[in-house]
Amino acid sequence: MTRPIRVLVAKPGLDGHDRGAKVVAAALRDAGMEVIYTGLHQTPEMIASAAVQEDADVVGLSILSGAHMTLFPRVLQLLREQGRDDVLITGGGIIPKEDMAALEQQGIGKLFGPGTPTTALIDYIKEWFAARQAQGA
Repeated sequence: MTRPIRVLVAKPGLDGHDRGAKVVAAALRDAGMEVIYTGLHQTPEMIASAAVQEDADVVGLSILSGAHMTLFPRVLQLLREQGRDDVLITGGGIIPKEDMAALEQQGIGKLFGPGTPTTALIDYIKEWFAARQAQGA
């Protein structure tokens, strides 16, 4: 039997709107994942540290502030510096499609915009995790 997927859901920066992050966290939990929600106003350093401490498989960032081109790469960099380049960084928010593509080129996973069904994120994470497990990670 495989272990549950561990997902850290975080709200980086000054954005104080967390309803979407809470909806996503609940949907992931209901899908059988182990979810850690860090709360509002997290720094990239706090998020990376929590991901390492919690041995997260996935970090999901909810960003509505427009700072996605700074926050996603910074969390990725900090995780790599701590030897955790095996963590999927995904998320969503108000992110233009061209920025989504640019972030994916930098190593960020698939990003989701407003109105995306939570099942799309759940399926994406489960498929990523299954592929990682098949590779022996």
